[in-house]
Amino acid sequence: MTELHQAVAAGDCALVDEILKKGQCDPNDKDADWNDRTPLHWAAIKGTSRIVKRLVEHGARPCLRTDAGWTPAHFAAESGKLGVLRTLHSLHAPVDAADLYGDTPKRMAEIYGHKECVKFLETAETECRDYRLAAKLKGTQLDENDEAWELKKEELLRNEPHPQKKPTQKSRVKGA
Repeated sequence: MTELHQAVAAGDCALVDEILKKGQCDPNDKDADWNDRTPLHWAAIKGTSRIVKRLVEHGARPCLRTDAGWTPAHFAAESGKLGVLRTLHSLHAPVDAADLYGDTPKRMAEIYGHKECVKFLETAETECRDYRLAAKLKGTQLDENDEAWELKKEELLRNEPHPQKKPTQKSRVKGA
């Protein structure tokens, strides 16, 4: 875990700002000990919209995924962090991306009973898809793919004993 990961996980906005200003930490660094979480994943977990914005301003990619395919929006939805979901959506983060098991942030909000998040994501998912379509029609390139995770996903699916069988919610590790 880098110094930036630690500062974000602690919710220390002043220290995050200091580290980012130095420019010596990669805001997209994935921590293998924590399921490939980036500092942006931690900001979404903590529910700190200010830190989410600062990280993105300094090059953090909202499309990066954990080893199970979770984006920052999955963590915000699981934790019921509506403010973070709104912030991610305003930054054109993929709030509709499915994880390795096909679950979207909206599904995580449903599972954990965060009704306000579900309601917001119902609209945000449509807006996200519309934004992508408009960008494609304009020829605008969007940063929406985590290439490293796509390779890892292919390997995981190849090595999975029963690729058609989706694990139950109880068999998954919380906070994948």
